[in-house]
Amino acid sequence: MAEPIAIRARGLTRRFGALLAVDRVDLEVPARQVYGFLGPNGSGKSTTIRMLCGLLTPSGGDIDVLGLRIPEQAEMLRRRIGYMTQKFSLFEDLTVRQNLEFLAAIQGVPKHHTRQRIDDLIERYRFADRRKQLAGTLSGGQKQRLALACAVIHEPELLFLDEPTSAVDPESRRDFWEKLFELADIGTTILVSTHLMDEAERCHRLAVLDRGRLVADGTPAALTGALAGRTLLVHAQRPREVQRVLAAVPGVLGIAQVGTALRVLLAAGVQEVARPRIAAALTNAGLVAQIEDAAPNLEDVFVAVTRSDRRDGEQGRAA
Repeated sequence: MAEPIAIRARGLTRRFGALLAVDRVDLEVPARQVYGFLGPNGSGKSTTIRMLCGLLTPSGGDIDVLGLRIPEQAEMLRRRIGYMTQKFSLFEDLTVRQNLEFLAAIQGVPKHHTRQRIDDLIERYRFADRRKQLAGTLSGGQKQRLALACAVIHEPELLFLDEPTSAVDPESRRDFWEKLFELADIGTTILVSTHLMDEAERCHRLAVLDRGRLVADGTPAALTGALAGRTLLVHAQRPREVQRVLAAVPGVLGIAQVGTALRVLLAAGVQEVARPRIAAALTNAGLVAQIEDAAPNLEDVFVAVTRSDRRDGEQGRAA
């Protein structure tokens, strides 16, 4: 049985004057999953999230979130969602508990339930010894945990997170993600934007945005599996020279140095001929290298879909 859909968008578009920030995005987010938006800064992630929340009116397209039409029914949606940005936006001159009390009042948490709800969150998010500490004196990771606790104070069905861990250390990020999976386990749908590959790999499903366009959508395993046979690892004593030679080989879509090895991504449909071309180019340049197959990763996916999309766009404009 298919999972119900929490968010559905068709032809979602947003213009800012002459700038096309989001370009006809079609999107379906399954309920009770962690769904990731992967893309560089300026790819349209934040703009898309703001339209899905009802905070920004689209220039075109249709949005359905939790069965509500957006932006027409955005006010009804707000009590059913949580929203958290990368910038700590709580009150730094209030204590941990005071921040939670304030957000509980804003979100309309029943007064008879507020005390128990706050006690539960303080325990779950490990603030028992810091409940009277001013929020402004917390570490970066602690601030993010508090912001998440405040975002879920009213037990939302759907949680939007816009680059929530970009300013915290790796250990705090791992802890934060454990909290997200705990929320998904109890039925919360989570849409999280990121530009970090290790975070994208954690998502149940993933969309890749580039220059406002949705260029890939699927599970991390399906997206990487689609690149089978297109990634190589080239070991060489002079990797920088090898990289310059490989960059000129037809069919090589991307090259990244990893230690003393080069990770090479091939364009679609050239696997059979690219490897002999690479070997011949290295021999002609007097360079010795060992070439082996490599398992694709999400960085390869990102390079493949964004560079292919840009190349197709340039050909379309030329036509």
